[in-house]
Amino acid sequence: MERAAAAVLPADVRDFLFGGSGAEATLDANRAAMDRVFLVPRVLRDVSRCTTETTLLGRPARMPVAVAPVAYQRLVHPEGELAAARAAHAAGVPFTAGSLSSVPVERLTATGAAVWFQLYWPRASGHAFDLVTRAEDAGVEAIVLTVDVPWMGRRLRDMRNRFALPDHVRAAHLAAGTTAAHRAPAGPSSALAAHTDAAFSASLTWASVAALRERTRLPLVLKGVLAPEDAVRAVECGVDAVVVSNHGGRQLDGAVPSVDALPGIVAALGGRCEVLLDSGVRSGTDVLRALALGARGVLVGRPPVWGLAMGGEAGARRVLELLGDEFRDALGLAGCADVSAAGELRTLRR
Repeated sequence: MERAAAAVLPADVRDFLFGGSGAEATLDANRAAMDRVFLVPRVLRDVSRCTTETTLLGRPARMPVAVAPVAYQRLVHPEGELAAARAAHAAGVPFTAGSLSSVPVERLTATGAAVWFQLYWPRASGHAFDLVTRAEDAGVEAIVLTVDVPWMGRRLRDMRNRFALPDHVRAAHLAAGTTAAHRAPAGPSSALAAHTDAAFSASLTWASVAALRERTRLPLVLKGVLAPEDAVRAVECGVDAVVVSNHGGRQLDGAVPSVDALPGIVAALGGRCEVLLDSGVRSGTDVLRALALGARGVLVGRPPVWGLAMGGEAGARRVLELLGDEFRDALGLAGCADVSAAGELRTLRR
C-alpha cells in the first residue's frame, strides 16, 4: 500500500507525507529498532477463541490500535479525514482528529467514530481552551496534547519543494485569516513550517498541562514523550495516558526510536497511567511487540493515509482490516488468547 500510494501522489505531497526531519536518521531508526525486537512465543495454550478486543482510555476498541493524527488529509483524497474517520469507525478503533485537520471535528464525530482531538498549543492559551471546548461540544472522547513541537523540525524535503498547501486544503480549526502563510513560502523554505511557527507556541510548559487538566474532564493524553522523567511528571499532572513518540521521525532528527524508549517509560510509570506507542508501527506483529514491551496499544499514522490515497474510505479501511488480521494472527501464534496475555510475553533484542 505504501508503494502504491507513492506511485499516485504528487511528488511534493509524497515527500510531505513520507519524509522526516534532517537526514531522516530517526525516521529510518524507528523501523530498524522495531525489527530488532523478537518475541518469545508460548505453546500448548488454547487459542481457539483468540480475541483482539480491548479498551483504550476506558472505552472498548476492537483491537489495541488508534489512528494517529495526520495533518491535511485532503491533500491525498477529496474527503480527507472524513473518509478516514469512517474507516476507523468501521474498524472499531479510535480516530484522532488533528488541530490541523482539513475537515472540522464536528463532521468527524458525526460519523459515529470514537474521536480523540489532538491539540497543538496556540500562541494565545485562550484559543487552546476554545478549541478544547469546541471539541468537547462536538463529542470527542479524549484530548491529545502534542508536546514535542515547539516549532516544526527541519523537514528538508519540504524546504527543497517550497511546499505549500493548494487552494482547496486548509486547516479547518484555524481562523481563515491565519492560513495565508500555508500558501506563500518565503525563499527556500516550507510554508507549513512558517505557519506552524506563527500559529503555535514554543512556550508550552508543565503549567500549561496543569491548566488544561483543570479545564477538561475528558481523558488527557500527552503525545511525544520519550524520557521516563517526563512520563512521571505527566502522571503527577493528572494525565491519563502518554504516547511514547518521536513524531514519526519528523521532529528532532537523532531522537531515540520510540520502541527503544518504551520499556524505560513503562518501568518508570509502574502502571499509573496507560502507555501507547507511536512511530514506526507497520504491521500486526509490531502491535504485538509493543504490547509485549508494556504498551496498552499503539497509534498508527501513515499507513491509513496510504490507504486513503489509494481508495478513500475503502482504502483506509482495508489497511486497518489488514492490521487487525495480522495482529490476530500474531497474537494466536504467540500463544495468546487475548490482549492481556500479550503483556506477559518475553522479548529479545537482536
